[in-house]
Amino acid sequence: MQQKKTKVLIIGGGFGGVYTAITLEKLLKNDPGVEVGLISKENYLVFQPMLPEVISGSIGILDTIAPIRRLCPRTNLYTREVESIDLKNKTVTTSAGFRPRPSQLEYDHLIIAVGNITSFAGQPGLGEHALPFKYLGDALVLRNHLIHALEEADMESDPELRRRLLTFVVAGGGFSGVEAVAEMNDFVREGARSFRRINPAEIHVILLHAGPLILPELQKSLAEFAQKLLERRGVEIRLNTRLAGATGESALLEGGARIPTKTLVSTVPSAPNPLVAKLPCKKECGRIVVNKHLEVIDYPGVWALGDCAWVVDHNTWQPCPPTAQHATRQAARVAKNLVASLRGEPKQPFAFEALGKLAALGRRSAVAEVFGFKLSGFIAWLLWRGIYLMKLPGFDRKLRVSTDWFLDLVLPPDIVQLKLEKGASLCREHFEPREIVFRQGDRGDRLYIVVDGEVEMVKEGPGQHVQLVGRVGPGECFGEMALVNDHPRMATARTVTKVNLLSVDQQTFHALFAYHPPLRRMFETLIEQRLTVASEGRQAQAGAAGADPGLTILQPDQTLDQNTWADRAARQGK
Repeated sequence: MQQKKTKVLIIGGGFGGVYTAITLEKLLKNDPGVEVGLISKENYLVFQPMLPEVISGSIGILDTIAPIRRLCPRTNLYTREVESIDLKNKTVTTSAGFRPRPSQLEYDHLIIAVGNITSFAGQPGLGEHALPFKYLGDALVLRNHLIHALEEADMESDPELRRRLLTFVVAGGGFSGVEAVAEMNDFVREGARSFRRINPAEIHVILLHAGPLILPELQKSLAEFAQKLLERRGVEIRLNTRLAGATGESALLEGGARIPTKTLVSTVPSAPNPLVAKLPCKKECGRIVVNKHLEVIDYPGVWALGDCAWVVDHNTWQPCPPTAQHATRQAARVAKNLVASLRGEPKQPFAFEALGKLAALGRRSAVAEVFGFKLSGFIAWLLWRGIYLMKLPGFDRKLRVSTDWFLDLVLPPDIVQLKLEKGASLCREHFEPREIVFRQGDRGDRLYIVVDGEVEMVKEGPGQHVQLVGRVGPGECFGEMALVNDHPRMATARTVTKVNLLSVDQQTFHALFAYHPPLRRMFETLIEQRLTVASEGRQAQAGAAGADPGLTILQPDQTLDQNTWADRAARQGK
């Protein structure tokens, strides 16, 4: 009779989860009695300390990642999202694959290393308009966005819009925010030289930080050095300034101030992973409380580590910071203690003293605090690159990054925009009071549905005369008239209050009404009602201003039949 295997299941494909699997493989050495599995939504490990260099193109985007199957070849990898964890029945439910049914995985030992997430809760508009910077895809999206902003600014004649396009704002003065703003600043200023109509003096890069000094994790002298260096390189640093929200046109600050910008990057705040929030175990500040052996209290066989765990260092008796060097050491300790429990051996408490802290400042500069020594400038930059190159998993990745770094010293930066993403057919947008949603004369490209708030329509006439056409509130829509005939917008839509909108793009709008007659009839009725109101308004003003042909949307004999809509949907899809 075949002996039942002990199933060890790891959740999370970051440093904590992957390095736990690597250590378990070394300790178990093909033990036939133990089966190790790892659940990760991606099949690769991102080396996040080098992620900011993807923005500037100092290294290739694929050079920051390592395939998990290559790092731990004897571990079963499940590339799925985790939907729920049942600690009582010792099962984990994952999302569906090609077949629309979830799957369940059983375990004897469970290791939770899911990290935390970026959360914009309580900050209106950030989810819709801010660019996060945490994952590999975020770095590529941000790089493409920066190039797109430069491309648009190069041809934009409106000085107000041009100023927004050339203003780049980063919120968060910790390690992630400082390294991101340093790389962004170098990239946009160097890249602007390739555009004939952009003066580098027009570029404004702004770093927002809620505290009195950036990089609060470092000693004051190093933080001050970093701050002065960034300022010399053109970064405007606003201290004691907290981001409160965003619109498509501005970054909103606490106190009511605004920074007009089309680029807002937010590296804060972080929030507990929803999986952790649902667990019945004890938590501290949203993180799973573990004992000195990194076991979850009251749940034998369940372990937790990394950003999602409340780990108290046995040396300092202080909670460990959410850093990669702590996560990898915790991973090694969890693996050793798990194997010790399988073999009936004593477990050891977790204790680790941080070796140092490093932050890159772009353009061959950095700050470092290593073994109590403080370094800054070029020497610290060489140390930063040397240490992280050694820690980068995989010899092939080390070789690729080394080559990239050498070429970066002698070649100009690439300003190629990779348009990989497909425009969102349905998206959310946030506006503050008295902001413009679209202007009279703009191309009709989206339909808007009001989630909450109020929007008014105003028509601009001769002599700067402005006429209020109407108002819409929650559950109502606007902008459909310009979509019907492909005409420019007849009026300007501006917000009366704070407003959240759902918007539908032109292609989706045409396709929906081509093949869904009830919706088509609803909009026919709506347009007829609005045409009646517009006609009455024209007749009332005809004697003074004359008829306005721009108000004519449909002729009486025009119909929105299925063939018309289908034809437009097909043309939009080409």
